[in-house]
Amino acid sequence: MQVIHEGSEIWGHDRPDLGGAEPGPAFGRLFDAHAAALRRYLARRVGAEPANDLVAETFLVALRRRESYRPELGTARSWLYGIATNLLRHHIRSELRGLQATARLARAGDTSHAAHDGRVAEQVDAQVRAAQLAGALAKLSPADRDTLLLVSWAGLEPAEVAEALGIPPGTVRSRLHRIRRWLRTNAPAQEEVQDLA
Repeated sequence: MQVIHEGSEIWGHDRPDLGGAEPGPAFGRLFDAHAAALRRYLARRVGAEPANDLVAETFLVALRRRESYRPELGTARSWLYGIATNLLRHHIRSELRGLQATARLARAGDTSHAAHDGRVAEQVDAQVRAAQLAGALAKLSPADRDTLLLVSWAGLEPAEVAEALGIPPGTVRSRLHRIRRWLRTNAPAQEEVQDLA
């Protein structure tokens, strides 16, 4: 249960006071509570190895900027995801190149290995669907892609996405509605769209 007392230093576990002289224990608790989920989200975006680096960088930036955290404006979770999202933006160019390359492979339709057996055929089919979805994700604007993936891969609620990205909650809801409608029209693999949307 969250405890918030305006003007005091008691905020509760999801809105900790990070401004103390010794930030180690508070950051240890933040890391224990959020690092694994943050790593999973980042790994889905950029792969496992870069995700580990980005998690470490996220907590390093958070520690350095701990005075900027305002518990009255949002949870520590959304603050950390906002930092991570800003760090991800530095990786957007390489992410886009990877998604576009995967989409080019899907268009090429290399299914020469599919004749070996049923399992290989299923794997190729799954890779083609993933490539088609990757192509659709690559066509989204960075802001729309961040919004969609913070909800679908990180599991943040729209209000938390709004806090993380520093935008109004209504903007998040309208973006999600527009993105879902666009994906239903432009992403050929309906099951994957349902997983994202």
